[in-house]
Amino acid sequence: MSRFWSPFVHDLVPYVPGEQPQIANLVKLNTNEHPFGPSPRAIAAMKAAVDDDLRLYPDPASLRLRTVIAEHFDLAGQGGDASWVFVGNGSDEVLAHAFHGLFRHEQPLLFPDISYSFYQVYAGLYDIRHETVPLTAALEIDPADYSRPNGGIIFPNPNAPTGRLLPLQAVERILQANPDSVVLVDEAYIDFGGDSAIALVGRYPNLLVTQTLSKSRALAGLRVGFAIGQPALIEALVRIKDSFNSYPLGRVAQAGAIAAFEDRAHFDAMCEMVIMQRDSLTLKLERLGFEVLPSGANFIFARHPSHAGADLTAALRERAVLVRHFKSPRIRDYLRITIGTPEQHRSLLGALEEILAG
Repeated sequence: MSRFWSPFVHDLVPYVPGEQPQIANLVKLNTNEHPFGPSPRAIAAMKAAVDDDLRLYPDPASLRLRTVIAEHFDLAGQGGDASWVFVGNGSDEVLAHAFHGLFRHEQPLLFPDISYSFYQVYAGLYDIRHETVPLTAALEIDPADYSRPNGGIIFPNPNAPTGRLLPLQAVERILQANPDSVVLVDEAYIDFGGDSAIALVGRYPNLLVTQTLSKSRALAGLRVGFAIGQPALIEALVRIKDSFNSYPLGRVAQAGAIAAFEDRAHFDAMCEMVIMQRDSLTLKLERLGFEVLPSGANFIFARHPSHAGADLTAALRERAVLVRHFKSPRIRDYLRITIGTPEQHRSLLGALEEILAG
């Protein structure tokens, strides 16, 4: 705290990211990073982009990347093109622009009570009145709970940190009940088993879908995210961007992202591997007595009926295994465990067997 801070900064409650400790031989399963690595073509493209052209500014509109994304999702089939795509410095920046430019202040913004904690931070940052909507007893989103006056709706699908997936028909129910509000579906994890709401953007002008290259394309260190929606919504994001930072993606980031989208074979294979490892780890944890929520993400949410979540987290850390724990009362006994490699899972399970036996 400093006497030079403005009152605005003094009252901010910042987002707390997942821990990135420097511990030797750490089994790191706390930040939902991809265990198997990005496309070799993406790495090659980024290396090739490190040349004398770095003295030049990148394309501020990222037109080629946006065109590749539009082609990847066949937006032409819905009457769209690159004008339906916005890109930014990670999906967090894209979300920030959406909060700033698309959610109204006259009515409260709605989002789940157990969800991505950045939503609370952005609502505070942009002074947006908001209400949290409780998940059901099974920690699911009930579309009926979002049929009330609001200034916008946002939710992750699959939800985080629970991992539960909302079927596309349920997403459409929320859209149909809120034709005058922007509905933002945050799909950071959709590629690990769900149907994307991008399939609906042609029919719903109030729908914005955000995704990231950090998870399924294993490029968390690159910081590339994007949104897809009809041009009127995209133009609002562009206006915010060009009033904030006209060059959010550098040349290297654009080159790597383009190549990652073009390498569909690697993408499909890596998603299948994560799903296979998720299913395997779920079964093994259940054999140890854990209750595991159904997951459509690259992580699982699990609790043990005989052990507090904080105690398990601390005991795992003592054994150089890092998982994520949340202190919120409804979920304080759960562990969020990122899907890792088979070797990482063996270390996790061995540590848990030792803890439970003790």
